[in-house]
Amino acid sequence: MAEVTSGWPDDVYAELEAAGIRQVSYVPDAGHSRLIQRCRANPAMRTVSLTTEEEGVAMGLGAWLGGVRHVLLMQSSGVGNTINMLAAPIELRVPLLMLVTMRGEWAEFNPWQLPMGQGTRAALESVGTLVYPVDQPAEIAPTVGAAATMAFNTGRAVAVLIGQRAIGAKNWNK
Repeated sequence: MAEVTSGWPDDVYAELEAAGIRQVSYVPDAGHSRLIQRCRANPAMRTVSLTTEEEGVAMGLGAWLGGVRHVLLMQSSGVGNTINMLAAPIELRVPLLMLVTMRGEWAEFNPWQLPMGQGTRAALESVGTLVYPVDQPAEIAPTVGAAATMAFNTGRAVAVLIGQRAIGAKNWNK
């Protein structure tokens, strides 16, 4: 279980509301659990649980074509599933906002998380996604707000990488 060390999910929720986000897709993840709960409780936001992350990229495209702003929530282990699908929003200049909780870095205990965790930023940047890593809880919400502005005003794919240091290392010994 990830330990949330601050109220950053509530602050991020406020940024998403302020950015006009009305559709939220996610692959269930402990790091995003509070944010997902907040979005699900808002009747003005449509939330969709995905079976794989690339479905969220397609949902973002469809939402934009329908005039709705969307955010994709996922863990770094799922970023590898999106790389081929990211060509569509990047080549079509459709805005795509992604919030990625990181694994495979600060105090990681699971060796299977290391390869994708260490390669997430490079993989996203290699296909043209703008990437903003953040490790301090107080910086997460302002970074999400800035990323939303950049995505929706410039028609770009933008990812905020929420560091494991900010969300807390998983501890399976509880």
